[in-house]
Amino acid sequence: MRGRAAGSSLTRSNRRWFWVLVAPFLAGLVVFVYVPMLWSLWLSLFDARNTVTPTAFVGLDNYAYLLSDRLFLDSLGTFVVFAVIIVPLTFACSLALALLLQRITVARAFFRSVFFLPTAVSYVIAAMVWRMSFFNGARFGLANTVLGAFGIAPINWLGGENTWYWAVLVSLRLWLQVGFYMIVFIAGLNRIDPVLYEAAELDGAGAWNRFRHVTWPLLRPTSVAVSMLLAFNAFQAFDEFYNTLSTASGYPPYARPPLVYLYLVTFGSGSQDLGIGSAGTMIVTLVILVFSFLQNRLLGIGARR
Repeated sequence: MRGRAAGSSLTRSNRRWFWVLVAPFLAGLVVFVYVPMLWSLWLSLFDARNTVTPTAFVGLDNYAYLLSDRLFLDSLGTFVVFAVIIVPLTFACSLALALLLQRITVARAFFRSVFFLPTAVSYVIAAMVWRMSFFNGARFGLANTVLGAFGIAPINWLGGENTWYWAVLVSLRLWLQVGFYMIVFIAGLNRIDPVLYEAAELDGAGAWNRFRHVTWPLLRPTSVAVSMLLAFNAFQAFDEFYNTLSTASGYPPYARPPLVYLYLVTFGSGSQDLGIGSAGTMIVTLVILVFSFLQNRLLGIGARR
């Protein structure tokens, strides 16, 4: 009886400390995530111009307006194009770097630090460097200087009606985030027992077969996590688009993702249409939820085995 009472007391103490440690996180989640989401849902049903306390109820009119707005629909298409390019490219480059750095034995920590360092750089600063130095469209810009060495004429990367700006955006996002996901893959690789590689090598398996039959299957949980994080981050694309293209001459209006479009509608105009912006936020949130559900089903997350 005494042991049972002591165990019960210990359980209550653990439960109490659990809530003490978790409470600050839950409070932040409620205040900074769920309350703004509910507030946006409420605002999306009103004509909220220059006010957060509207009185003119419009129902679903804001949603109907956005779903018939060509620029908003084009912004959703921009996200799809950006995600289709950046997600598999970042995944492949991160995995390749992780596998490469696992094989080298000299200055391994140094190279890991070098590739991880860009993740500490601000997206805004990186976008300004890309726009003003690397891809500024002038003859003396870094990209055009390299092309000029091969006899290629300078390219106006961020102007006109061309689509060269995709090279700027993709290279910028790739440089900023490859190092982070490389570290995630390295953590996954370190969890694989080296004995499995030794056994496969004794069976005569080459490098490709070891990767195919040992590394790739055992790296699946890490690969799933990286894929989902990359997709979610693609939905949040804002800084590189806004700071790279917003002031470029001839900037095509369709070259902006939903968050940039909603920012310009909500805060970039004199009316500050918070109702339209909130409705757009709800639509994007719904798209993310649907995409997450489809991705979970495709990757088999939560399926019984």
